[in-house]
Amino acid sequence: MSRRHATVALCCLAFVGAMVGAAYAAVPLYNLFCKVTGYAGTTRQALAAPGRVLDRSFEVRFDSNLNGAMPWKFTPETTSVTVRAGEVKTVYYRVTNNSPEEMRGVASYNVTPMETGAFFSKIACFCFSEQVLKPGETLELPVVFFVDPAIAEQKALDDIRTITLSYTFFPAKQPATPVAAATPKPDKPQL
Repeated sequence: MSRRHATVALCCLAFVGAMVGAAYAAVPLYNLFCKVTGYAGTTRQALAAPGRVLDRSFEVRFDSNLNGAMPWKFTPETTSVTVRAGEVKTVYYRVTNNSPEEMRGVASYNVTPMETGAFFSKIACFCFSEQVLKPGETLELPVVFFVDPAIAEQKALDDIRTITLSYTFFPAKQPATPVAAATPKPDKPQL
């Protein structure tokens, strides 16, 4: 009987271990799945432009948002551009720190309609890169992108003429101040 209990206990421990492992792997695996499939409006990262440009055009709109805790100003240089499938475009977003302190921020993004995420490719992007701005500092952040010509093969997407790229900046955690830097050292007595 005790051998049977040991087997059940071992199986339960293995199951719990597998579930804990799955919980830790869930976020990276989900992010990988979204990047590969374009699920939930996730764009693809590209190393280079595609080899062909089609006559099919899209209006790409640009949206910028700030988390309520961000005293920054964040705007695209233009509200929209027209781009042909396969044509590479560069646009800039401008971000300004309006607070009296240095701040760190990280931007996330999405693309709508979500079905177009698998065909919206970025060669360069500031998303998920921490931006550090001093008080009053302004940065221009480039986005280099194209709409993959393979979108023309998706008959279900034939009616789509407008794609929106939306970014939201969130505060990033401030780095911890090392104890040695935080604690003032007493002055050395003069002899």
